[in-house]
Amino acid sequence: MSSPETTVTKTTDLGTLLNSIGLPAIGASLEDFLARATKGRWSAVQMLEEIARLEQVEKTRRSLQSRLQRARLGRFKPLADFDWNWPKKIERDLVERAFTLEFIRDGRSLVLLGSNGLGKTMIAKNLAHQAAIAGYSVLFTTAAELIEDLRSRSPETLRRGVARYVRPALLVIDEVGYLAYDSHAADLLYRVVDRRYERPGVRDTGPRSILLTTNLAFRDWNSVFPNATSIATLLDKLTHYADVTMIEGQSYRVHESQRAAAARRRKTRS
Repeated sequence: MSSPETTVTKTTDLGTLLNSIGLPAIGASLEDFLARATKGRWSAVQMLEEIARLEQVEKTRRSLQSRLQRARLGRFKPLADFDWNWPKKIERDLVERAFTLEFIRDGRSLVLLGSNGLGKTMIAKNLAHQAAIAGYSVLFTTAAELIEDLRSRSPETLRRGVARYVRPALLVIDEVGYLAYDSHAADLLYRVVDRRYERPGVRDTGPRSILLTTNLAFRDWNSVFPNATSIATLLDKLTHYADVTMIEGQSYRVHESQRAAAARRRKTRS
C-alpha cells in the first residue's frame, strides 16, 4: 500500500503533467478535485464534465487577463465615481448607451469632446474595460504615444506599426489636441483612421470602432496639426460613422483642488 508521502509525490507529478499538456486548472487543484470526486463517488463522465468546466473557466479567466494586459488601460476610477451632475452639459443617455457596446458591434466610432478635467478619459477607460470584459480586443493609447511610435519607425516597419493600431476591435485614442505636432503627425494619424475606415455592413471588412477624446473642436484641429493637408479627409472619415458628444463645464480637478484647499484653511483656523 502506498504511503501518504508517495501519494502526495505522485499527485504532484500528475499535476505537473496535466499542466504541461494544457490542463492548468485541474493540474493546480488536483488534490481538491480528487477529494471531491472520491467523496461524491463521481462517475467517469462526471469527472470529465468537471474537468471540462474547470478548464473552460480557467481559459475564460486567462483570456480576459490577456485582453486587459494588451489593452494597456493602466489605473482608472470606476464609472460609479463619475459625478454626472458636475458637467454643465453631458448627453448621459448617449454615454450610457455606449456601455451596451452597440457602437462596436455596428462598427461605429465615438468622439468625446470637451475641455480638460471633465472625465473624458475616465469614461473612455471604463468603456474600454467593459469592451475587454465582453470579449473584444482593445488598445488604449494617447495621441502622443501613437504618433511617437509611428514616427520612430522606419519605412520598412511602418506598415506593421500601423497594423498594430488597426487590429483591435476598439482603438481608444486619448488626448488629441493636448500637444502641437507637425503636418507629418497628422499623416500618421490619418493612416490609422483610414485603415480602420471601411463600408459598414460588409462582413469581416467593415469599419473598426475608434473611441477618441479631444479638447478641441474639429475646426481647431489645424492649430495642433498646422499645414496638414490630410486633416479634412481624416475628420471626414473619423466622423462619418461616429457619434460626437460634447461635455461642457469647469474642470472637476480644479473643483477638487479648491475644495481640498478650503478644507485645509478651515482646519488651520480651527
